[in-house]
Amino acid sequence: MTIKLNIKNASVNLASEECDALKKAAMSANASLHEKNGLGNQFLGWVNLPSSISEADIFEIESTAETLAETSDLVVIAGIGGSYLGAKAVLEALGDAFQPEQGRPKMLFAGHHLDEDYMYELIRMLHGKRVSCIVISKSGTTTEPALAFRILKQYIEKQYGKEDAAKRIVAVTDKEKGALKQTADKEGYKTFVIPDDVGGRFSVLTPVGLLPIAVAGFDIRLLLKGAADMELASGIDAAYENNICAQYAVVRNALYKQGKHIELLANYSPKLHFLAEWWKQLFGESEGKQNKGIFPASVDFTSDLHSLGQYIQQGERILFETVISIKNPQYEFIVPEDPENLDQLNFMATKRISEVNRMAELGTMLAHLDGGVPNIRIEIPELSAYFLGQLIYFFQKACGISGYMLEVNPFDQPGVEDYKRNMFALLGKPGYEAENQKLMTRIE
Repeated sequence: MTIKLNIKNASVNLASEECDALKKAAMSANASLHEKNGLGNQFLGWVNLPSSISEADIFEIESTAETLAETSDLVVIAGIGGSYLGAKAVLEALGDAFQPEQGRPKMLFAGHHLDEDYMYELIRMLHGKRVSCIVISKSGTTTEPALAFRILKQYIEKQYGKEDAAKRIVAVTDKEKGALKQTADKEGYKTFVIPDDVGGRFSVLTPVGLLPIAVAGFDIRLLLKGAADMELASGIDAAYENNICAQYAVVRNALYKQGKHIELLANYSPKLHFLAEWWKQLFGESEGKQNKGIFPASVDFTSDLHSLGQYIQQGERILFETVISIKNPQYEFIVPEDPENLDQLNFMATKRISEVNRMAELGTMLAHLDGGVPNIRIEIPELSAYFLGQLIYFFQKACGISGYMLEVNPFDQPGVEDYKRNMFALLGKPGYEAENQKLMTRIE
């Protein structure tokens, strides 16, 4: 089985000359990804990663994960952007909504923002628990995770002493250089390498994502198998008719040319909320350059139908919608019958809640289509590690193809640095004195 792409309600004439040109561009882009001859080709290690990761590397990740799990009640992952979103997406998608897997530690996150109250409450929660930390940063100097790790490192060392603390901290970082690598070598931390040729937002299938996922108790081998199967299905020899990654990229770009500049990634399961957050970074950082790109947004249905639903249905017609649909839920829950039927819901009695949810999904898609919002539908047979691996690689490959079709470099993010320069100047970082005075004048 595989995930399925349904584009029949995308409001795109795939037989048009314009779409023929887009199809050729998509297949050329796909070839460039595999031949590594396009923009940003030094960051294409993710393309063949699922099928090339070694047994030794997987075993090392699993062994370290088991050690952390056996000795920890709580494991804190310190990272931001691609250094946490991929892992968070998988943990939320596969995990129980209210408790960790049996016998596994609770996974917490830090370093993904600068909120002081969150950090205070996080440290307070660690008291009396067995705590470990996975710190993820290529450089070790990215402000948010570096600041969080400074605090977590001191806390763990105070609780366990330096020698034992070193056994509770794992660093996922650069192979040779950077502040975090230096710290890890000095303190004796176990380390894993972020490959030089894999950018952060494409790194979920490296130790960046695999280690936290394994610590939480999920099968990284199945995740990688799903990704490897999608890698094969969208390989350089795959025809357009069989390559759903290329098809998705074509439809997105056709809709963009029609003036649909915002893509809503919609889900009908709260377990997929952080998959959408990961997807937003993936497409937003990859395509949003040179005043180009589809703006990636997300909605959690049916919840957001009671807030954003009105705009989606009747607001400005600049939207299209990509729906992630789960065919088979993990559990079964039947709507009970109520003798009094005051809520008038007895017509649903004996139905599964998933059937009600599915009819809400189909009804919403039809209503939005009638309201001028084209639909793309991605159906997942079930929310498992294998199909999640397929979905992750599907989006990564489609993103690379789509970026090349837009004629931008999908693998850099020069605009991300602008806020950092201003922040450093305002904080009085040495070397930023002149910028500080200029910015303070603008603020005042």
